[in-house]
Amino acid sequence: MSESSLPPNGRVAVELSDGVATVRFGHPKGNSLPGALLRELAARVAEVGRDERARVIVLRSDGTGPFCAGASFDELVAIGDAATGKEFFLGFARVILAMLRCPQFVVTAVHGRVAGGGVGLVAASDYAVAVESASCKLSELAVGIGPFVVGPVIERKIGLAAFQGMAVDADWRDARWAHTQGLYTQAVPNVSELDARVSAIAARLAASNPEAMAQIKRVCWAGTDEWDTLLERRAEMSGTLVLSDFTRQAIAAFKAR
Repeated sequence: MSESSLPPNGRVAVELSDGVATVRFGHPKGNSLPGALLRELAARVAEVGRDERARVIVLRSDGTGPFCAGASFDELVAIGDAATGKEFFLGFARVILAMLRCPQFVVTAVHGRVAGGGVGLVAASDYAVAVESASCKLSELAVGIGPFVVGPVIERKIGLAAFQGMAVDADWRDARWAHTQGLYTQAVPNVSELDARVSAIAARLAASNPEAMAQIKRVCWAGTDEWDTLLERRAEMSGTLVLSDFTRQAIAAFKAR
């Protein structure tokens, strides 16, 4: 489905076939993520995680544009108090935690650019395949906040130095850099190759031992048990900063481009 044909509030769809559960999200504004879509995405990932028929989860987004533009600017500028701000950013925390805690591997197909909170979704994946044009950035500082909620999972995936560089220098990095740092497991030339690689790895995993995969996942994400509390504190930080005059003016300037 193209971005232009998506419903105004976006959508999340799930398809289960031959042990592969494909979770697909979309929003007409660059596959950005408003609060309602984040809640739905977290719920559907958790739901699939409890389905014994699903041996592997594939995460995709709609259209041919960005994989994910991050947080919804429309919703950010509408936040009127710290509690509402915290709840919005908790949406990203819930999706990340759902991805980490489902027993299946999450394979993500990154068909286009990814920014802000979307980088957190890629980092929370167990395996990510991206096209070579899928540049990435953490844009939070440019609008007066920081990548606080997504920070722990990105740092876990690519290391402190690379994460700090992304957080400080809020500019695009190419897919080669992301692949070298480990954010992308594979980088492929085009979308056709992306689809073929994702289908192949998903089929192999669907035929693998579920308990072995679940144990590998537990080992790889060991030490994240306390992240409910950590990410809640981080959401509170972002929810307060988003109320600042600086942030409101910066977001307004971005929206006016």
